[in-house]
Amino acid sequence: MSAWRRLHAKVRTGPGLLSSRRVTHGHTWVSGRLSRSLSTGTPLRIDFMKDLEAQLGAMRKKASDALPGSSWTPLQQYPNLPPERADIVIVGGGVMGWSIAYWLKKKESARDVVKVVVVEKDPTYSQASTVLSAGGIRQQFSLPENIHLSLASADFMRNINEHLATLDDSVDLQFNQSGYLFLASEDVAHIMEENYKTQRDAGAQVALLSPTQLKEKFPWINPEGVVLASYGLENEGWFDPWTLLNAFRRKAISMGVIQCYGEVTGFNYTTRQVQMPNSLVYQPVECAIVVNAAGAFSGKLAAMLGLGSGPKDTIAGIPLPVEPRKRYVYVVHCPDGPGLDTPFLIDYSGVYFRREGLGGNYIAGTSPEEAEEPDTSNLEVDHQFFEDKIWPNLANRVPAFEKLKVTSAWAGFYDYNTFDQNGIIGIHPLINNMYFATGFSGHGLQHSPAVGRAVAELILDGNFQTLNLSALGFQRILAQEPMLERNIV
Repeated sequence: MSAWRRLHAKVRTGPGLLSSRRVTHGHTWVSGRLSRSLSTGTPLRIDFMKDLEAQLGAMRKKASDALPGSSWTPLQQYPNLPPERADIVIVGGGVMGWSIAYWLKKKESARDVVKVVVVEKDPTYSQASTVLSAGGIRQQFSLPENIHLSLASADFMRNINEHLATLDDSVDLQFNQSGYLFLASEDVAHIMEENYKTQRDAGAQVALLSPTQLKEKFPWINPEGVVLASYGLENEGWFDPWTLLNAFRRKAISMGVIQCYGEVTGFNYTTRQVQMPNSLVYQPVECAIVVNAAGAFSGKLAAMLGLGSGPKDTIAGIPLPVEPRKRYVYVVHCPDGPGLDTPFLIDYSGVYFRREGLGGNYIAGTSPEEAEEPDTSNLEVDHQFFEDKIWPNLANRVPAFEKLKVTSAWAGFYDYNTFDQNGIIGIHPLINNMYFATGFSGHGLQHSPAVGRAVAELILDGNFQTLNLSALGFQRILAQEPMLERNIV
């Protein structure tokens, strides 16, 4: 069955088709099909839009008269509303959402026939997890699925212009392949050895270093307390997150994906309500498939469909276990710090740092203890956290960091999977037209190229074609069988 027929079969065989009902500036608008709760007809869309525009014009004139000389307007106009109908709506315009959109259009069966819409609630991307991350990619995981995702994504990034270059632009990810360096104490050295075997069996190029070898390779390290180190020899390092996001976005749009800025505020079977930014305007979008790639807020999106609100002993009573967790990133300056050979170092204390450009700049951070998780209602930075939790460990591991200066800092959100800190990829067992790509707990950015391809395969081909990621599906949550990743940073 073609992708087009499969998508529209989902609509025909789905549950009762209801449209969303919305109230905009005192008018009730019912999209496309009539709601079962209504017996009257709907106003014609053209009359409604004319009436709405007249009211907005009157309001703007009133504001202008009240504030002479001001260009302020109380409401924005949206001439490019999202389409009323689409085949696939991807909720979340971060790197994961745009990667999925790109791979959907990349597949020949969907290129010209499947209408894909990406909805992003933050037009500025100022709070987007993608651009607020540390930008690392590594193969050093404990689960084969994550290792294979890293290998595939690294290959994509090395050859990015074969995939994402457009007629107007090539892509420079600034991919710095300096490797990751994990340090292990005596308590966890055996885990590092087990992970090393798994990584090598999966095809990752990793080397184990003794404390003596560690000191010889990186003379600026204090090896005290280190029993074993694991160093990535290729396909590891860091890159510019914004460039990757923008490259996926530009390429996907050039292939026909529709971009929409707004927030999904409700579901009604096949219809999604999208609210325009800084506005009271809602637009209903009817579609066959929804992809939940909303990152840290994907749990909230799933709850709109009632997931987690059913009886506790039923599938409907199990929520999507993803919530925002705030993480701080600090930029420090140390003129005498490590040089160009600096890897992305992960100390066994949990503190990490990597070089940021040239000139003695670095970024550093660590995850807080469970009992000390910071408030997620804002993205404010706790500078005392650096003084208490990060700097002492940095200075212990790299003596040159005893003299450093914090020059800036920011905070971002992890899409934290409280069940097992691992990605949730695939379809929900009760809602046969909702797919998940979320819960990566800090490694979503680096895995986005491979996850996007996997989700596109699942939607259009009906199963995974390139990498078998079925173990990362929602079923493990139902079965209460966590896939715990031991290398979470």
